[in-house]
Amino acid sequence: VKKGWSIRKARQQLQSVDDGNLSDYIQPVLYRPFDVRFIFYHDAVVWSTVKRIMRHMLAGENVALIAPKQHKNEFGGYVTSCIGGHKTVAAFDINYYFPLYLYPSSQSPDMFQREKRPNLAEWLLPKLSAAYGFTPSPEEVLAYIYAVFYSPAYRQKYAQELRTDFPRVPFTADGNLFKQMAALGQELIDLHLLRKVPHAPGVKYQGQGSDQIEFVRYDPAAGRVAINKDKYFEGITPEMWEYQIGGYRVLEKYLKDRKGRRMDDAVRYIHIATAIARTMEIQSHLEQVYSQVETNVLQ
Repeated sequence: VKKGWSIRKARQQLQSVDDGNLSDYIQPVLYRPFDVRFIFYHDAVVWSTVKRIMRHMLAGENVALIAPKQHKNEFGGYVTSCIGGHKTVAAFDINYYFPLYLYPSSQSPDMFQREKRPNLAEWLLPKLSAAYGFTPSPEEVLAYIYAVFYSPAYRQKYAQELRTDFPRVPFTADGNLFKQMAALGQELIDLHLLRKVPHAPGVKYQGQGSDQIEFVRYDPAAGRVAINKDKYFEGITPEMWEYQIGGYRVLEKYLKDRKGRRMDDAVRYIHIATAIARTMEIQSHLEQVYSQVETNVLQ
C-alpha cells in the first residue's frame, strides 16, 4: 500500500471531482510491449502519476521513447503514444520516458514557450543540418535513433555499456545514410504502435468452441499457440515466439497476462505477431545498414 495513502482520503479527493468529468481521468496506458490497457489516472488512486513527464503525453499528439538506464536482460527500447508504467519494457529495471515534444503547462505557462517544442538538445538539429545539407524533422531524428536501438550490431557492440547506463546514439555524417536509417526506424515505430501492420495470411486464429484462455501452450513443430483444447493461433514461428523486448517474450506474455479471460482481441494478437515478424526482417536489414554508420560517425 502506498505510504500515507488511505481509502478515506482517496474518496474525499474523488468526491471533489465533478461527476461529469470523471471519465476524463480514464486514459490508455502502455502496460507491456503492445499491451495497451486503461487506467483511472488520478493522484487519489495511482501510486505515482509522474505528471511532470506524463502530462506531455496527455496535452496533445505525441510519442515517447522508452529506455531503461540499465539492462539485466535483452535491451528494451520501445515507443508509446500514451502514458505508461515503470516496468513497461524491462521486468527488472526502471523505465524512463522521453517525449518527442514538450507542451507548455496550463497551470504555470512559460512566457517564452507558447507552443510545443521538440525535446532535443538545442545544438542537435543545427549540427545535423550543417552535415546533411537539410534539416531533419524531430520525427526523423526519433526514427533514426529507434533504428539504431534495434540494430543487432549496435546492441552487440555496446552490450556492456547498455547494462550500466543510458544508450548513447552515434549519428552518421552521411545524410543519405541518415535517411535510410530513419525510414527503417519509422517503419519500426509504426509497427510497434500498430499503426501500419502488413497483411500476414500465415497467422490465423483457428478452431471451434470457447474463446476462454485456459492455458498457453506453444507447439514449435506445428507453429501453434493453444489457449484451450479447441482454439489456437497458427503461423507462429519459433523465432516469433521467442522474440523479446526487454525481459518479456512478447507473444507469450500477452496471452499469459490474460489467462482466465476471454480472447476478445484475436485480430490484435495477429497484428502483434505480424509486427514482430516484420521487426525481425527489418533488424536483419539493419545489420548491414548500421555497419556503415560506425564507419562514418559525425564528430
